[in-house]
Amino acid sequence: MESIITSHAAEIAKLERTGAHSHIHGLGLDDKLEARDNSQGMVGQLRARKAAGVILKVIKQGKISGRAILMAGAPGTGKTAIAMGMSQELGDVPFTSIAASEVFSMEMSKTESLTQAFRRSIGVRIKEETEIIEGEVVEIQIDRSVTGVGPKSGKLTLKTTDMETIYDLGQKMISSLTKEKVMAGDVIQIDKATGRITRLGRSFTRARDFDATGPDVKFVQCPDGELQTRKEVVHMVSLHEIDVINSRQQGFLALFSGDTGEIKPEVRDQINQKITEWCEEGKAEIVPGVLFIDEIHMLDMECFSFLNRALEDKMAPVVIMASNRGMARIRGTNYQSPHGVPIDFLDRLLIISTQAYNEDEIKQILKIRCDEEEVEMTEDALAVLTKVATETSLRYAIHLISTGHLVAQKRQSSKVDVVDIKRVYSLFLDEARSVQYLKDYQDEYLYNEIPAGQSDSSMAIDQPGVGV
Repeated sequence: MESIITSHAAEIAKLERTGAHSHIHGLGLDDKLEARDNSQGMVGQLRARKAAGVILKVIKQGKISGRAILMAGAPGTGKTAIAMGMSQELGDVPFTSIAASEVFSMEMSKTESLTQAFRRSIGVRIKEETEIIEGEVVEIQIDRSVTGVGPKSGKLTLKTTDMETIYDLGQKMISSLTKEKVMAGDVIQIDKATGRITRLGRSFTRARDFDATGPDVKFVQCPDGELQTRKEVVHMVSLHEIDVINSRQQGFLALFSGDTGEIKPEVRDQINQKITEWCEEGKAEIVPGVLFIDEIHMLDMECFSFLNRALEDKMAPVVIMASNRGMARIRGTNYQSPHGVPIDFLDRLLIISTQAYNEDEIKQILKIRCDEEEVEMTEDALAVLTKVATETSLRYAIHLISTGHLVAQKRQSSKVDVVDIKRVYSLFLDEARSVQYLKDYQDEYLYNEIPAGQSDSSMAIDQPGVGV
């Protein structure tokens, strides 16, 4: 009786989350730092993107630190998107993003929170030379006791194209080889300092040992030259990580537990001194990164005073801030100032302004978001959604894409049509319609008393971008 075994390969669904700026892959600039109309997820804001590109080039050169840039514009004009585009372009340069309200915490002081954000944004590229053994495994011999009790011992034969050597193996190395499933024909790398074994792949000379191999099998050339070589290894860590490791008893594990707490200034001074010595000896290199502070108008006078001083330090990152306020009150005072930022601090900033998107740009952005969220939409529906965005807000229109897709699925359609956009438009209110609804039915809500001398038109319902 012949038995047939059939195997069903189940596809493993990848967990993919679509964020507000997951479609941003860069600033969309050419080699001459000229902004393209539509590139890398960025649309419009040509002058702002070009200005950000100039700042980005200077940051990559690593020649400046302690500079501050303010991106000012109305809500929904792409300030955070430009900052995210800069982070995508930076590569291994540290980029830290925080909201200004994160500074106000019960666990640590405001200045400590800002200091930690600053030091997270400064990288240290540490260089060290390590001795490694790299070669192709010819044979592995492991000797075990007859009783099965007692230490194991063995021999490992490695070769390159020029030489072949036999190494004695101890208990730890045998365990590492077994864990990595190393066998004859594998090309391995052994770190002499730590004993860590890395399996680089399978030698091309053993490619025909098996009739079939799995997709994860990688074939590499047999190394040439000496078996034992010196290799320069570069580690990138932030100053904050070094602070935490040196200030907590559990050391490195404190980074995972999140138990950073307040770090003493003395610890930071000693670390700064040691890093400076390493830089002078050529063992390390400081990489000034970028700190992005969103909603900068939420900081108070104490924070701005601290930033004034912190930006003068030689170990300061480039600070990029964003604000959507006009003339606004500085938090904790009765004084009004542009963007809610004190005048003396504003004088330190390079200001990049963003403009409102036109109708064509809004349509392109909505089309990019449809592609990002894998939603098919008819041209008529896209035109209607563009009109909704111009009359309400771009963010509101973007929210209607996924909800419209769900409504389209309910009526067994693969494309979002005008009827779906109208349906979700009637289900979900935008800001203006919500405010009007509150005014029409305010008597039916709790705590709707209006103070004496205040009319309905002067109710404290703030419009976007208007400072209070």
